[in-house]
Amino acid sequence: MACHPARPPRFLPAADVQALLDSCDCTARDGCRDYAMMLSMARLGLRAGEIAALRLEDIAWRAGKMLVRGKGRRIDWLPLPVDVGQAIADWLRRGRPATASGRAVFTRVRAPHVGLTAGGVTQAVAAASRRAGLPTMHAHRLRHSAATGMLTAGASLTEIGQVLRHSSQLSTSIYAKVDLARLAPLARPWPGSRR
Repeated sequence: MACHPARPPRFLPAADVQALLDSCDCTARDGCRDYAMMLSMARLGLRAGEIAALRLEDIAWRAGKMLVRGKGRRIDWLPLPVDVGQAIADWLRRGRPATASGRAVFTRVRAPHVGLTAGGVTQAVAAASRRAGLPTMHAHRLRHSAATGMLTAGASLTEIGQVLRHSSQLSTSIYAKVDLARLAPLARPWPGSRR
């Protein structure tokens, strides 16, 4: 899902991301799974397809990193934040059905217990947004929210591009439109206006 170049990417404020996460009942299997998936997207900027493609052997627990299979057959190792690792471990220990077939990390909780598709990941985000009382949204909004959060925290566009695994700086440059506080000093005053 590409952003229109004339518009800034649509993202969620941190409070809305937290509301999405809080809408997951981590005592239930699907809530535990959805929390782990959405936390991974919100913290690492993962795409729905990257979540669906995650395999059990892709997580190097001792090294604290995970293998991400991205667009264009791109493969990257990303650091595994402690909170994301804990959420995935909770899902694997307490939620993932013992009868799950295949090596997918995230599976259906109802039979057949096969790996989720990108569409299934997106449906989980849409359901969480409705539970949280937010407009229905899709998984890619969490990717934009992760990038915007990094920008707000002071990360450079180059650093954001590395985390999002963009192949071009042009792809990352859309986030420059989001940080109005940093852009304001660059704007020239309108002729005849007071500044």
